[in-house]
Amino acid sequence: MNVFLKNADFRRFSVASFLSGAGDILFYLAFMTYASKLQNYSLALSLIAISESVPKLFEIFGGYLADKTKKKFRNIFLAAFVRFILYGLVGLLFITKMSQWNLVLIIVVVNFLSDTIGSYSGGLVAPLIVDIVGKKEYGNAVGFNGGVNQIISMGAQFIGSALLLVMSYSTLAFVNAGTFLLAGLLFASVGLKHQKDQKPLEKKEVNDQNFFQTMKTSLTQVKKQSGLLTVVLVIALLNGALDTITPLTTIVLAAHRSTMLIGTYSFTIALFGVVIGAGFALGSMFGPQLFKKLTVFSLVIISASLSIVTTTSIFLGNTYVIMITMFFLAAIAGVASVKMEQWLVTSVDHKILASTVGLLNTILMAVAPIMTTVLTTISGSFNVTVALVTLLVIQVITLIVAIFVSLKTRKVTQNSNEVAAA
Repeated sequence: MNVFLKNADFRRFSVASFLSGAGDILFYLAFMTYASKLQNYSLALSLIAISESVPKLFEIFGGYLADKTKKKFRNIFLAAFVRFILYGLVGLLFITKMSQWNLVLIIVVVNFLSDTIGSYSGGLVAPLIVDIVGKKEYGNAVGFNGGVNQIISMGAQFIGSALLLVMSYSTLAFVNAGTFLLAGLLFASVGLKHQKDQKPLEKKEVNDQNFFQTMKTSLTQVKKQSGLLTVVLVIALLNGALDTITPLTTIVLAAHRSTMLIGTYSFTIALFGVVIGAGFALGSMFGPQLFKKLTVFSLVIISASLSIVTTTSIFLGNTYVIMITMFFLAAIAGVASVKMEQWLVTSVDHKILASTVGLLNTILMAVAPIMTTVLTTISGSFNVTVALVTLLVIQVITLIVAIFVSLKTRKVTQNSNEVAAA
């Protein structure tokens, strides 16, 4: 939080990110509500989900293009401006008398294009934050932004539900467009300020390698950092476990409605989402300072241990215990993710930073849906107990790997220090 309060450029840059994220969530909820009223709502909602999820797979390419971009501030402004035009068009389409299905199909395409542009825009963020705050403060900056974005995400869903009672779908589309325009202007103001001072923030070097050479270089540099790649994979498994625990818990709740529900079934599920979101947000925002002396390996081991405790608590059938363990797991996992990204930034060349972040984000993102699909399939084919036991086995293996890598890395570091001393 200190970096947000003290650094005016980072403050404006962050507010721009918060604005565009909040507007997107508000409109997404409105669009889902609109589509849910169609006759074939299942197909409509599926198309919307695809238009949201597929662009996330493009982060690796967005990062690569970002590294090849010379004028990053200009392009992050242009990306926001194009998204402003797209959602302004959506607002106008809602006013027309176009058939509902044609309107939904057009908005699905717009949403896909906007989120694809967002993958590129997101790739520009990491190197620009490094340019603004420096590598040493990067972890604190990203942790703060991640935490606030998580809070905004939770709050925007409730606000969006309320706004739908008093606003039309077209108005919410215009609101989303407006947030992108304002965000773009804030992004541009940070870059223009330093251009006028003839002290541009952006570093001039850009990546001149092709895509596959860039990915190879990124992996090579990550592998040079003893244990970093393994930490990424372990954190991916931990994130996957956290994502998988939620649907498995909902299955358990459905089977024990009389003993495990807090109020209604839907309210209990919503509480789990709030608990996990709050844990991740608070961990990301304040964890890097609170756990400054702990290494990423220590945090990964604690997270792996907590994931085992969380899954074990489900067998106890106590909803409050499950929520408490989930909260701490999300919080520590959030800190571990920030520490991992800080390590990444300090170990990879600036000109391929966005590519590397995009590559590792793709790894982190791919594991969760795979684990969720596999374990929920096991639950459906056999029963939820078999799925939970399988998850527990994966978590125990993850903990063993984390401990092994930590000990191995510590030994390598000690040997290097002894050689340097000699």
